[in-house]
Amino acid sequence: MRFLHTADWQLGMSRRFLDPERQGQFDAARRDVLGTLGRLAVSEGCEAVVVGGDVFETNTESARTVRQAMEKLRDLPLKVFLLPGNHDPLNAASIWDSPKFRDACPDNVLVLRDGRPVQVRPGFEVVGAPWRSKRPTSDLLGDLLTGLDPAPPGVARVAVGHGAVDAVAPQADPVSLIRIAGVRAALEAGKAHYVALGDRHSTTEVTPRVWYSGAPEPTDFDEVDAGNVLIVGLDEADPAAPPTVTRHRVGTWRFEPVTVEVSGAADVAALRARLAALPDKDRTVLNFALRGTLSVAEKEALDAVREEAADLFAGSRDSSSRTDLAIRPADDDFDTLGLTGFAARTLDDLRELAAGGDEAAARQASDALGLLVRLTGSGATSRRAS
Repeated sequence: MRFLHTADWQLGMSRRFLDPERQGQFDAARRDVLGTLGRLAVSEGCEAVVVGGDVFETNTESARTVRQAMEKLRDLPLKVFLLPGNHDPLNAASIWDSPKFRDACPDNVLVLRDGRPVQVRPGFEVVGAPWRSKRPTSDLLGDLLTGLDPAPPGVARVAVGHGAVDAVAPQADPVSLIRIAGVRAALEAGKAHYVALGDRHSTTEVTPRVWYSGAPEPTDFDEVDAGNVLIVGLDEADPAAPPTVTRHRVGTWRFEPVTVEVSGAADVAALRARLAALPDKDRTVLNFALRGTLSVAEKEALDAVREEAADLFAGSRDSSSRTDLAIRPADDDFDTLGLTGFAARTLDDLRELAAGGDEAAARQASDALGLLVRLTGSGATSRRAS
C-alpha cells in the first residue's frame, strides 16, 4: 500500500518581501502545487494523501482561499486527511468548523479531529493528533500513541502528528516537544507503522519510520530541503517491515542566499553574472549578505546590479549589516566630475569626512559621495559622449 505524505501548505501565507503582484504569484504557486501533488499521488498508485498539519496559514483565511484549495482536491480518486496544526488549531475560532470550510469541503477530504483511527479501506488506517490551541500543554503525538491499542493483525496504521521532535529540535518548547523515545516504543508495540510529521519545512528523516515531508513549496531561506512530498510504501503482508520512502520535488519557487565578498569591480561583475545565470527569476527570492570594501564608483555599480535584480527577481531582502560593506572613496571616483567653486569645496570636505572621523559620519559622507557621483557623474558622462 502506498500513500502521499505532505504538510505545511500554509495556504494564505504572506511574505513581507514580496510586492502585491509577486505575492499573488506566490499564492497561486502554493495553490497549484496541490494539483501537482494530487496528480503525483494518482500516478504513483497512492490510496490516500495525509497532511501533517498547517493546511492554512491562519484560522481566518478567506472563503476564496478555502474554496480554491478544496476545488484542487475535489476530483482526486482518493481520500485526503487534513490535520489541524499550530497555524490552524481546532479551537473555538477554528476554520475547520466555519461555514466557509464546511460548504467547500468535498466528500473525499476528512479532518483528523480526534485520536480515533479512521479506515481508508480494510487493512489501512490513519490516526491523527490534532492541535486544539496554539500552545499545547503536553506532547500531543505522545498522548495519542500512549492511548492507542496496537493495530489489529493485518492492518497497517499511519499516525499523523505536528510539532518539533526532540531528536532534531531540542531547543523547541519543552512542554509540547515530541519525545522520540515514546514514538519508537509505540512503533515497536505495533500501535503505528509510520509517523507522518509536519511543522519542519525541510524534508527530514527522524528515523526510518518517522519523517517530516517538508513544505511542498519553499517559504524561507533557512529551509535546507523544502519543496518536496514523500511517497511512502508499507508492506501490507508485513506492516512492521521497513517502509519505502521516496521524495519527489514538486515546488517551483526558490529562496536563494547570495553571500559573497565584493572588494572590487571584478567581484561586482562576477555577482552580476551569477545573478544573470539563475533560472526562474520570477519565482526566486534573493537574500543578499554582502561584505567587502568598494570605491564609490564600484558601490554605484553594485547598486545598479541590485536595482536590476529587484526588477527581474520575485523579491529580495538584505541581511548585510551596516559594517559589512565599507566604502572607501578613490581619487578616480571624482577625477572626471569637473566640479568648481562651492561644489568642489564640498567634495573635498566630504572626502575628508569619509576618510576619517567617527564611523557614522564617515558612512554618511560616503553615502553623500555616492549620490554626488551618481548625479554629477551621469551628467559628465553625457557631456563627454556629446
